[in-house]
Amino acid sequence: MSIVIRDVREHELDSVLALNNAAGVTILPLDHSQLRFFYDHAAYFRVAEVDGTLAGFLIALDQDSPYESSNYLWFRSHYPAFVYIDRVVIASAQRGAGVGRVFYADVTSFAETHAPLLTCEVFLEPRNDVAVLFHGTYGFQEVGQQVMIETGLRVSLLAKELASYPWVRSTYLDKPDGRLPDLPWLATRKRKPAVRLATGT
Repeated sequence: MSIVIRDVREHELDSVLALNNAAGVTILPLDHSQLRFFYDHAAYFRVAEVDGTLAGFLIALDQDSPYESSNYLWFRSHYPAFVYIDRVVIASAQRGAGVGRVFYADVTSFAETHAPLLTCEVFLEPRNDVAVLFHGTYGFQEVGQQVMIETGLRVSLLAKELASYPWVRSTYLDKPDGRLPDLPWLATRKRKPAVRLATGT
């Protein structure tokens, strides 16, 4: 089995939307405009191909996104810099095949060059023990809980310290040009300039 992780392409958004909305109760549904927002603003929006077939996607945003999710805003009110995993979806036929682990390895490598923390949340209502255990094995720790205003459901807010980031910052980001090497896997996606919105938090 061959797994390839790459940036999403615009013509694939309908397929991504179908994957998202078939994922079940642990993934919030999206409409076309919400998915387009992610395409325009996500720092990381990559898909997985398994033997040439679209098998999943992962979307993550940095601290400068104009995103209004209550979970994202919780992290923005507590931390100055982070990469936030909003959602990861794997097609049902490919679950258990290691696609999620490949995604987390890839997004961690990306995040380590951009922020000191990788963050996300998992549902506690209904409790998703598989997700809790999965994130625990990747070094995430609970840093808070809240009830989402969008759903009324309680979530566990998780963060993972990225050990390589201080070295990346001192070696590259704190230099006069502040640039990472020009390599595709280090680059954020081209996107519209972020507009910081008032959050009231």
